Amino acid sequence: MRRLMSLPLVRSVLAEYPGDELERSCRAHGCDGLEVVWGGEDLPADIPPALHVGYHLTFWPDWLDFWRGDSAALVRKFGSEAACAAFYGGSPGRDTLLSAYRADLARAAAWGAKYVVFHVSDVSIEEGYTYRWEHSHEEVADTAAECVNLLLDGRDWPFALLVENQWWPGFTFTDPSLTRRLMDGIHYENKGIMLDTGHLMNADPGIGSQAEGAAFIHRMLDEHGALCRYIRGMHLHQSVSGAYVKAHTGALPPDLPEEYLARFGVSYGHILQIDRHQPWSCPEIASVVRRISPEFLVHELSAESRAEREARLDIQNRCLEG
Repeated sequence: MRRLMSLPLVRSVLAEYPGDELERSCRAHGCDGLEVVWGGEDLPADIPPALHVGYHLTFWPDWLDFWRGDSAALVRKFGSEAACAAFYGGSPGRDTLLSAYRADLARAAAWGAKYVVFHVSDVSIEEGYTYRWEHSHEEVADTAAECVNLLLDGRDWPFALLVENQWWPGFTFTDPSLTRRLMDGIHYENKGIMLDTGHLMNADPGIGSQAEGAAFIHRMLDEHGALCRYIRGMHLHQSVSGAYVKAHTGALPPDLPEEYLARFGVSYGHILQIDRHQPWSCPEIASVVRRISPEFLVHELSAESRAEREARLDIQNRCLEG
């Protein structure tokens, strides 16, 4: 099992690790390498190749209507076709998204990634507040598989594709039949699941503690049975946010901005209250990790600074020793 630290490839974050400090920090905190996400800048050339392990592909939370070219839905959400095109970087339709994904896959290959992570979910700003879904889990999973097949079929890519669970419509890892449908729908042989423990907890707002979260994960593993063989990686973090969800979902807030980017910014803060990416501090999660024994264990923790990142890594590492 390779233990990894999640890190965005942006100058402001990388500047906290001058010289060989990034490798030193990884080693000091029990990590063998990195899972990175592109930050819109040139790939850094000074990170040792030994740390190049995982690559999280770019994603759009709300993409299915754009993929289908549903102009009416897009104008309703974005306010205008111009605002929509500016957000996605092109005209509605699958070609814009496929082009962006192909560029990111090329970056992942250039980076030397051993695996890439692909989100399978779809949620609009409005749905993130109302929790009333416009698309079914099956619609999202089937279209995601279609997208993956268009991207990967016929190419000998050098990495595994790991699909990540969310709590929005799509792949949630709460329904074995849907998990099987998604995995069967993806043609790519070198595939698997990146099981996100915090996202799985978000799927049940009744969870009130870390221990209850760990028990829920075990229950989902029990229900999935032999399908657990697809789990090759874990995003390790916890999110006990059910009380917030119950208090702040069901309707749109009255002061939500009209302009799309302003609305997106406000809603992002709302999502961070749900999807908290906090370190596990209870020993119960250790049995989950031992049970799965993934190839890749990624500490995917929120942090405002290197010091906070390292402190939270230490908290999570300690609980894994239980």
